[in-house]
Amino acid sequence: MKIVVLDGGILNPGDLSWQGLEQLGEVAVYDNSTPEQVAERLANADVAITNKVALGEAVFSQCPELKFIAVTATGYNIIDLSAARLRGIAVANVPSYGTATVAQFTTALLLALCNRVSEHSADVRAGGWQQRNSWCYWLNPMVELAGKKIGIIGYGRIGQAVGAIAQAMGMTVLACATGSAKRAENSNVRYVDPDTLYAEADVISLHCPLTPATKGMINRSTLQKMKPGVLLLNASRGDLINEADLAAALNEGHVAGAAVDVLSSEPPAADNPLLCAKNCLITPHIAWASVEARGRILATTVENVAAFIAGQPQNRVD
Repeated sequence: MKIVVLDGGILNPGDLSWQGLEQLGEVAVYDNSTPEQVAERLANADVAITNKVALGEAVFSQCPELKFIAVTATGYNIIDLSAARLRGIAVANVPSYGTATVAQFTTALLLALCNRVSEHSADVRAGGWQQRNSWCYWLNPMVELAGKKIGIIGYGRIGQAVGAIAQAMGMTVLACATGSAKRAENSNVRYVDPDTLYAEADVISLHCPLTPATKGMINRSTLQKMKPGVLLLNASRGDLINEADLAAALNEGHVAGAAVDVLSSEPPAADNPLLCAKNCLITPHIAWASVEARGRILATTVENVAAFIAGQPQNRVD
């Protein structure tokens, strides 16, 4: 059994490893693979393991031995499932590995906008406290979240986890569920339509999948429906937001602050409008990347490969 990891470097940069994979067959691990390298590296491979390297018919036609693809993520849009089915190639993902981690990071983004801890710490270290004749000072107004409303678009596992943390801080949840399943409402959780959410929420957090219907859902029109001074969070998919429209809303002051962990193009182009927008925090797509979450990805991926080899495949999405 030949197993090829196409882009494992992002998962195990020194603190984790593909322990156990070598027991399943002959293993080759690459930190990254360019599109030109993929077919050559998968030549005669039975199993491909990928995170962001796309695989479709152009590769499948050159890799006749390929039988199984393990995606080291929950999302699997990088795989052409129709082409995989026609070739009889099974595909599995890693569901639910990062719910707590992403919810925690989303909360960190919100608190960063509200309290600016890192900016104050940096200013103190730069001598700012000594330069002021006061026992206390602040660089920006700080925001108390208790009593405010958080609108969560996409109230699945991660959205619900964010909602639970928000409720613990005294917030009310306005939930917009993109799927059919809804949890029971209570005094702290209310299901609303998007326009009601935009009109009432003090904070809006995106946790929905990227689909043709949700692409660019945050745009000039929807931003204008939001309360002046709203805070916007995105730890889901960059293309949910029209970045030029959000940058304009930030620079005009209608949106008081935004914190995004994802962008439409990663890494961003130098002219991405959010890079120079006012009150915009950007982190490099790391909401998922705690040591614990990456460990779960690695462990589940090895289990997925082992289950396939044993003839009892799990977590299939094809």
